Amino acid sequence: MPFSNSLHAADRAHFVHQQTDLDAFDRDGAVLIARGEGCRVWDTEGRDYIEAMAGLWCASLGFSEKRLADAAYRQLLTLPYYHTFFQKGHEPAVRLAEKLAAIAPSGLRHAMFQCSGSEANDAAIKVIWYFNNLQGRPEKKKIIGRIRGYHGNTVASASLSGQPHMHADFDLPLGGRFLHLSNPNYYRAQLPGESEEQFSARMAAELVALIEKEGGETIAAMFAEPVQGGGGAITPPRGYFDLIQPILKKHDILLVADEVICGFGRTGNLWGSETYGMQPDMLTCAKQLTASYQPLSALLINDRIHAALLAGSRKNGSFGHGYTYGGHPVACAVALETLAIYEERDILGHVRSISPVFLNGLGKFREHPLVGDVRGVGLIAGVELVADKATREPFAASAKAGLLVQQKCEEAGLIVRAIGDRIAFTPPLIMTETEIVDMCTRFGRGLDAAWAELRAAE
Repeated sequence: MPFSNSLHAADRAHFVHQQTDLDAFDRDGAVLIARGEGCRVWDTEGRDYIEAMAGLWCASLGFSEKRLADAAYRQLLTLPYYHTFFQKGHEPAVRLAEKLAAIAPSGLRHAMFQCSGSEANDAAIKVIWYFNNLQGRPEKKKIIGRIRGYHGNTVASASLSGQPHMHADFDLPLGGRFLHLSNPNYYRAQLPGESEEQFSARMAAELVALIEKEGGETIAAMFAEPVQGGGGAITPPRGYFDLIQPILKKHDILLVADEVICGFGRTGNLWGSETYGMQPDMLTCAKQLTASYQPLSALLINDRIHAALLAGSRKNGSFGHGYTYGGHPVACAVALETLAIYEERDILGHVRSISPVFLNGLGKFREHPLVGDVRGVGLIAGVELVADKATREPFAASAKAGLLVQQKCEEAGLIVRAIGDRIAFTPPLIMTETEIVDMCTRFGRGLDAAWAELRAAE
């Protein structure tokens, strides 16, 4: 039953929305989502939408998986809360840490639990600084991110992120410790005649130049998403990580794989690191760890870093880090059930089988007058909008072309994400071929409506 209009008024009056144009929200209100089933959600007015973003890249099993609700309920009846401070713990956290160690990329055998991807990356930054202090390298503290990279919303993780709107007027990034490389968006940043491999070599040369400028002895780590999510669902150019990793190893710079979006099947492998040949020293994951039915994240670390934590505890008397709700037993129980579902239903196999339908369906829009490029892997893709297909000229910021497409898609019953003038797609991993066809049909309607409005405004 739809909510009354009074709820919309209360929403505007009392609820400060996140990552939102608050001025527009204050004027126009918001779409309130009332329920979900499978890959669809319904708003309070009864309109249905295909959720092509799985919420925030995360509802991998859709919006009505009863097994996860049952797992949460069982744990609530048994042990609704306990912590992992002061040599205390509980079975769900122990079992989940064991499971993650078994399926993680090679060498990542230790897990620390938090509530969000932001917290996981923030914890990684703290651990990296702690690690280098314990190694007798107090000057080795700078951390490299990438322009348009997204790693979270805490003070540290937002500083690491290369998102201008998250820095403006927040006094971020924190001075001195956060460095940023170029966004490796081949379509947008390629030079005339430059191949993907040559573009990757140029990106690697930029890393070398940055290390030479700052001094390798001052740089502790580089964070990288296998596929840049918040930057616009940008896949790395060919050879990128093959060239980046030897440079980092030469200077003993840790590689942290931010798998908050890519982890647990999004790219067609369990980890995006597998898809792109990354060998991280640390890995952060969240979102699809619980299919987002509960807030939970994990930081996975290797033996070398774990040994430093043990040494630090001997030195300081304790490992002085943790969260009240980190490793919450209900969240851990839901995560264990989520991982069991992935295996029992062969979700990886499903993603691999349906990915060509998804990528080919979106790829047909390269012929649309608004679209310059479509790139993706597995069940993640970005569609780049351009004002001129021949020159790759972008729209003026004032045109708000991406937001217009997002709005028109919503009117057509499709939820996508405009990131600048890139339209991102990350549907639930359970999406069927029929639903992908429907998704593409609705996207076509949204594109056509936006194109007509942009032409009329010329």
